[in-house]
Amino acid sequence: MTPAARVQAAIEVLDDVLTGTPAEKCLTNWARRSRFAGSKDRRAVRDHVYEALRSRRSFAALGGALTGRGLMIGACRAAGADLSAVFSGQGHAPEPLSVAERQSPDTNADPQAAWDLPDWMIPLFQASLDEDAMSTAQTLTERAPIMLRVNSRKATLDQCITRLSEDQIEADRCDISPNALRVAHGGPRVQNTSVYGDGWIELQDGSSQAAMQTVAVPAGGRVLDYCVGGGGKTLALAAEHEAKWFAHDALPQRMTDIPERANRAGIKITQLDTADLASQDPFDVVLCDVPCSGSGTWRRTPQAKWLLAPEALEELRSVQAQILAQAARLVSPQGTLIYATCSLFGQENELQIDQFLSQNPEWVCAKSRKWNVSPAGDGFFVAHLTRVGI
Repeated sequence: MTPAARVQAAIEVLDDVLTGTPAEKCLTNWARRSRFAGSKDRRAVRDHVYEALRSRRSFAALGGALTGRGLMIGACRAAGADLSAVFSGQGHAPEPLSVAERQSPDTNADPQAAWDLPDWMIPLFQASLDEDAMSTAQTLTERAPIMLRVNSRKATLDQCITRLSEDQIEADRCDISPNALRVAHGGPRVQNTSVYGDGWIELQDGSSQAAMQTVAVPAGGRVLDYCVGGGGKTLALAAEHEAKWFAHDALPQRMTDIPERANRAGIKITQLDTADLASQDPFDVVLCDVPCSGSGTWRRTPQAKWLLAPEALEELRSVQAQILAQAARLVSPQGTLIYATCSLFGQENELQIDQFLSQNPEWVCAKSRKWNVSPAGDGFFVAHLTRVGI
């Protein structure tokens, strides 16, 4: 495919995405219809689509319309591309620009476009991030890093760097966390390498790794990951500590990959159904990586920021509060309740903790920390809760 044909393909995919269909599903459907497209073509189209979704509002302003075509015109203008060369109508290229499309965009038509956020969300960013609000919003329009966590049970960082280089994957140390590597080249191939298959590395965001480094686990203690999902955070803890590991999720199907991942990492994780929890408690550490807006990860899932509504955020806050209340009952008297989100919003982070503490005066926040979106990690928040006097 020519570069212009890739732009036309992105226009078609974006038109589907703008109807509310998940971006990955739209890309899969396009790939199935386009057997002629090679792997480089598919990757290029995907990159176009995700770049346009990250900068949807500003690209629509530059392109004159919130359509697939408008977004790609805006993307080309933002990149300083020759619009007449891309929109030539020749071969499989997009049709030439109309008279209206050739006009310079009115930069005053949408004064908030530079935020690349829905209007209702801008005050939320300002309240949660203060002077970092605008810069964070703009960082979310960039591509996220590919981060790896070295399994210190099996290998050193230097050993992993060497083995990755043998597969033409370039990775470097990253100071966000002791076992973090940042992939500079060859990221899409990581999961096909022997170093990954041997359990030496896992794909894990740098902020998530750093957050797990703050967690103290007593030797031989019992640790429950209450909202375990795929188990990445339990794997990170287990690489550093000797303990008994338990996993639970309200949707058990999310835990499907845990046995394979645990076996690859060389650890044992016992999965528990909700009905099993009462007979297994108490636990020395209960980790709650709760469902959240995911606002700290919107470089990876940019469609989510345009789909989130205020009422959905409130529903998430209610679920988070319920999880905290339920998980607190499972913590031993001397134990620690860990609350974590990949959110930037104070409502899901500090304010959620404040609400829990006001309703449960026997608990205190021993420490908390948040990470902003950076070249090494997503936005993340963690709080350690213990009982008074502990």
